[in-house]
Amino acid sequence: MDTTYLLSVFRALLAGLPLTLNLAFFALLGGFVIALLLNLARTTRIGNGVAGFYVFIFRGTPLLVQLFMIYFGLAQFEVIRSSFLWPLLREPYWCGLIALMLNDAAYTAEILRGGLRAVPTGAQEAARVSGMSNIQVLRRVTLPIAIRQALPAYSNEIISMLKSTALVSMISLMDVTGIAREA
Repeated sequence: MDTTYLLSVFRALLAGLPLTLNLAFFALLGGFVIALLLNLARTTRIGNGVAGFYVFIFRGTPLLVQLFMIYFGLAQFEVIRSSFLWPLLREPYWCGLIALMLNDAAYTAEILRGGLRAVPTGAQEAARVSGMSNIQVLRRVTLPIAIRQALPAYSNEIISMLKSTALVSMISLMDVTGIAREA
């Protein structure tokens, strides 16, 4: 067994770890913000339809297809190539991050929606009867219960996103998976 080779591969894999963690962290952060906006949009009838369609599309297609559509597909349109977004969309890092973020937002929106729907209406009504304002009910009753309900599923989404970052190696980003494949 060649220990010097194994040590060199291990060092190379460690060099790809910051990119993997960076992509996972920012995808989860951006996805959470978009998921919150999607759940806020669900309060109106049109917003509910738009959010439902977004979740249907992004949860119904594979992440690899979404990644290829953003990285390879958007470059086909002259409007995109001549827009102010082109300097970002021609870089594999930003395309990978956008794809991971949009995909994570769809899953996180459903997790948050499930947590919010799990809050008993009786608890909210009791808080209102005791004199709390809507913001106090949200802060003291609704959100703590919703977060408690959504946390186990969201922790699974964090793990899934960390695993999903391996797909960015398909668009020439050298994360841990790309380095391992090259070795």
